[in-house]
Amino acid sequence: MILIGQFDSPFVRRVAMALRLYGLPFEHRPWSTFGDADKIAPYNPLRRVPTLVLDDGEVLIESTAILDHLDEVVGPSRAMIAENGPRRRETLKICALATGLGDKAVSLVYERLLHQEKSEVWMKRCETQIAAVLDALEADRAGRKTTFWFSDKIGHADVVVACVIRFTREAHAGVFDARRWPALAAHAERCEALPPFREIAQPFSAPRG
Repeated sequence: MILIGQFDSPFVRRVAMALRLYGLPFEHRPWSTFGDADKIAPYNPLRRVPTLVLDDGEVLIESTAILDHLDEVVGPSRAMIAENGPRRRETLKICALATGLGDKAVSLVYERLLHQEKSEVWMKRCETQIAAVLDALEADRAGRKTTFWFSDKIGHADVVVACVIRFTREAHAGVFDARRWPALAAHAERCEALPPFREIAQPFSAPRG
């Protein structure tokens, strides 16, 4: 398999983390959606990452869809999400909140760095959405006493929340306040201390338009 995209993207990183935790070998092509868009286009016309090229040439796009396939590959006994029922829905909700937060954090990067005339209304909206999601995630995580979100075993929710928090911290200084969201800060630190997180990491690099 070939994973396309840079690890400073929380979406690429969550896929790479699943591949590593599942023990699935992959080749990494750290192509940028800006500088390497023409390289990505033959695989993904949206020129977005993550893009995963399977061994038979099939191409998967969008991190949630990619993880759904990887879960099928390893089977329900190893998958980092429940196969069905309330626990699966709870996990998908946490993941959806985290990826939504990540989308808003990326949008804020583009607005601040790529637009000469910035929309203060849009930036304020993104910041409000980010804070509201962090509040919701904090309340949920603080109410759980397990090592990871739903158990003592790491799952997709743990990975994506940690990846998104790191991206937000690096891309937007001062937006994530560990004093306001201590449970999330502790969660992120616990995940980032694990060997796969230390191995699969890349400091955020601002895009240039």
